Amino acid sequence: MHTPSSTSIPSAQTQPSAAGNNANIRANIRFERVGFRYTRDVEILSDVSFSLPRGSMTFVTGPSGAGKTTLLKLIYLHMQPSRGLITVFGQDTSQIDRKAIPTLKRRMGIVLQDFDLVDHLNVFENVALPLRVAGRKQATYRDDVLGLLKWVGLGARAHVLPQMLSGGEKQRAAIARAVIAKPEILIADEPTGNVDQDIARRLIRLFKEMNRLGTTVVIATHNTDLISEDANVLALTNGQVSRINTGMRVKV
Repeated sequence: MHTPSSTSIPSAQTQPSAAGNNANIRANIRFERVGFRYTRDVEILSDVSFSLPRGSMTFVTGPSGAGKTTLLKLIYLHMQPSRGLITVFGQDTSQIDRKAIPTLKRRMGIVLQDFDLVDHLNVFENVALPLRVAGRKQATYRDDVLGLLKWVGLGARAHVLPQMLSGGEKQRAAIARAVIAKPEILIADEPTGNVDQDIARRLIRLFKEMNRLGTTVVIATHNTDLISEDANVLALTNGQVSRINTGMRVKV
């Protein structure tokens, strides 16, 4: 396999493809008048409605407390809405059997703000974890993992434990883990929050390339400088959708 250089985006072999066993499944995300509250207090999300077709790329923006993280958690099945309908992979999330949720989550790549790395596994092992869970042997993915780590600037940190990483390095390791299994949907919560602007642009290029090759990408960010003019933007204000710039692909 071609090993990515320090200046090129990883090859299609380490990226998701529109082809494959699930190519005929429309991996869309749909919210219909969704509301969410943690307690009986004011709703964090209120009457949120939108639809993201398979293969779209969307930036979710809004001030702190607007509900961006809550919206992402609802998409990746971490919790259920207080009201309304959410559809992921064409399935009503309220009707999905709890035993089926882990299988569905394996079709997603998830980047959380707290990174969620496994402390007793080194960087290589953390990034390779989705492939191990899928039953693959290390010999079949070793070069892919090392190549991706090199591309995100962690080639020399492959055998370091998470405790020895900076916040930015942990973030890049979490992103590499999220993309290595070629997910149908990638969900990223502030994925550039702990890195400098140059690395941030590099990571956004990676997400855009994944999207070009078929992955549905949803990124919550406060850094609007990283969003191109033609990007799909879903803006939240006080828990409601205040603006949708469709970029020709996002539909209400």
